[in-house]
Amino acid sequence: MNTAFRERLLKLQKAHDQLIKRQNSKVSESNGVYERYHYPILTAAHVPLTWRYDFNEDTNPFLMERLGINAVFNAGAMKWKGKYILLARVEGVDRKSFFAVAESPDGVNNFKFWDKPILFAETDEPDTNIYDMRLIQHEDGWVYGVFCTERSDPNASAGDQSAAVAQCGLVRTKDLLNWDRLPDLKTPSPQQRNVVLHPEFVDGKYCFYTRPQDSFIEAGSGGGIGYGLVDDILNPVVHQEVVIDKKIYHTIYEAKNGLGPAPIKTSKGWLHLAHGVRNTAAGLRYTLYLFMTDLNDLTRVIHKPAGYLLAPEGEERIGDVSNVVFSNGWILEDDGTVFIYYASSDTRMHVATSSIARLLDYVVNTPEDGFTSNASVSQVIKLINRNEHATGKKEIVIKNS
Repeated sequence: MNTAFRERLLKLQKAHDQLIKRQNSKVSESNGVYERYHYPILTAAHVPLTWRYDFNEDTNPFLMERLGINAVFNAGAMKWKGKYILLARVEGVDRKSFFAVAESPDGVNNFKFWDKPILFAETDEPDTNIYDMRLIQHEDGWVYGVFCTERSDPNASAGDQSAAVAQCGLVRTKDLLNWDRLPDLKTPSPQQRNVVLHPEFVDGKYCFYTRPQDSFIEAGSGGGIGYGLVDDILNPVVHQEVVIDKKIYHTIYEAKNGLGPAPIKTSKGWLHLAHGVRNTAAGLRYTLYLFMTDLNDLTRVIHKPAGYLLAPEGEERIGDVSNVVFSNGWILEDDGTVFIYYASSDTRMHVATSSIARLLDYVVNTPEDGFTSNASVSQVIKLINRNEHATGKKEIVIKNS
């Protein structure tokens, strides 16, 4: 091994080791609902060097990166054998995505990828691209992976190489190492994105949250987060979709919305984390929001604060698809701590921490959207009045509200 090759290799290894071991810390400013952290927890640079570089000096004398990684984002999450597991979407410079497991001892620091990425079987119609897996520990004893499978649109014109068809792919495992591929989910909708499996049976059936789409990009008449039941997970067919959280004009979810991770069961209801999309002059903007459904009727939304819970800030706003935050993984600890894992701008992974008590307070007691400017300013005035009443100051009279 010549000196230049050895020095470059040692430099690469040292930088990678320092990145993995870098300690994170909370950002001091907070809205009281959650805390952000200073550094991303997973990036393209976290991907093992052995996945990217040929270490053989004879075949790679300049120690070039042979298989480049573009981004690491949109990770499913779960607690497994005492470790915090992220099943991340890893995107190569060839634009193809695949799945890989990274683990951390504390959920914030030292995320390190397992030795190899995941390779599982294809269906009779091979996937062109796969991404955005949700991990669900179901009461049937299996861990399910629910992801998007993308294929070229067979009905596209001869010159159109971007038209695609998206559907819901399914795998399951009992050890996170060996994955069984199941048939793709069938629904009444032309396309599906951001499908989530409910962690419990509903009347003895598997329950899926869907996002019906008319096309690959546009939700169209799909119109929101859907709900449907499946009799047999080995023949997964949703015969009827009911929209439980629709898109609404001039809101953060006016263009489309979809569920993030599987909901968390609480004493007050099922807590859902979702993303909402609106169109702007700069393109689509993705933010995260919370809502709650009834414990006994999953189709009934009982609480939904106005606006977003979390939006891109600072460097989170810049990346391959800018002005985006997206989450498909969170973890609830026994002590009530909640780790919210989110990606920014289709480029990197972050974590925010909260507690189930704070999230319940937020979702139950934060005012809902009144859908007009008049309603919004009335809420502000009511809050001012409550604060002034507490301090003995004169209240503001609201007219025509």
